[in-house]
Amino acid sequence: MAAAEDGGATEDDRKHVAELAEKLRLSNAALRAETEMFERYISRLDPRDLVPQVVPESFGAISSMEMANRRKSKARRPSQEQSQRLTLEQKCDIGQRELDEMRDDLEKLKETSERVVHNYKATIEEADIRLAEVKKASYEFDRDVARTLQEKQAVMMAAEKVSRYIEERMKSKDTLIEKLRLKNAALHVQKRKLQLQLQQKEEMGEALQVVDFQQLKIENSQYLEQIDRRNQDLLRLKLQTGNTLQVLNSYKKKLQSLTLESKSLSSDIASREEMVAKIEQETQKAEEERAKAEAVNRKLRAQLADFHVPHVLGYVTAKASHTQLEQSVRAWERKVEIIEMVLKTHTKAWNELCAAAGAATLNTDV
Repeated sequence: MAAAEDGGATEDDRKHVAELAEKLRLSNAALRAETEMFERYISRLDPRDLVPQVVPESFGAISSMEMANRRKSKARRPSQEQSQRLTLEQKCDIGQRELDEMRDDLEKLKETSERVVHNYKATIEEADIRLAEVKKASYEFDRDVARTLQEKQAVMMAAEKVSRYIEERMKSKDTLIEKLRLKNAALHVQKRKLQLQLQQKEEMGEALQVVDFQQLKIENSQYLEQIDRRNQDLLRLKLQTGNTLQVLNSYKKKLQSLTLESKSLSSDIASREEMVAKIEQETQKAEEERAKAEAVNRKLRAQLADFHVPHVLGYVTAKASHTQLEQSVRAWERKVEIIEMVLKTHTKAWNELCAAAGAATLNTDV
């Protein structure tokens, strides 16, 4: 029974000690935050402000207490430490000042961050515009120079083409520089006019108030928004121009292929027309030959119509005389062959005699 009571008491003691430890931890954290705040406040003060003669009224009690405590003995140290503590009003004053300082720091940090973000955005937009210009220049160079050089493969023509392209690009850049110079000069003139107007207002006692600065700030933000919109429109137009150029190049390729196809078809049509002309000439010749053949055919038909079959006795007599004539012709041909053989034999013998005697030979060609 006693052991149970001792255990319960021990458990209560532990809970009580844990609660005290948690309270001490929270109070230590609060004191640590308060000490850090006081240190930041003191670090921002001028050392001359810490002199008792120039210390503010809110800290007059602190300085007087420090002077009094220096005269006291070590035996009265607890009362000295108690008298050196800040009052609630002083703590609130320091906290309010630190809060104002933190707000100012946050505002400065916000302005700096906005300025840095704005610079980064401007840098990114400039990089995007530059990248688009580089892509456009690379595409134009590939379209106007590189592709032509790959197709033609001429060294002298390549150098002239590249130099001409570079000169054209330099001329366009010079034109752009001249435009920007004129625009810059116009902006300088406008700036000088605004400075003169501001100087006149200041001389007349009409200095700009906070409301005027706020109005100028609003107008500046509106102009910046308009500039951003114009830049976005410019980028969109550049992209549309790039897409249009790509479509135009594709149509140019199609036109070139269709032109080559038209040339080949024109040559085919010319050859077909020549073939048709030849066929017409041949047809005309065939018509003429057909007309001649029809005339011959009519003549033969007329002769055939006038043809009369001879009598059988006349035909037999003509056939017998034809056979006798053929036999006589064959006999005379045989005789001529024999005579030619004899002539060749005598001519050969005569040539041998003439060769032996040294005389001229006879020609045996008949």
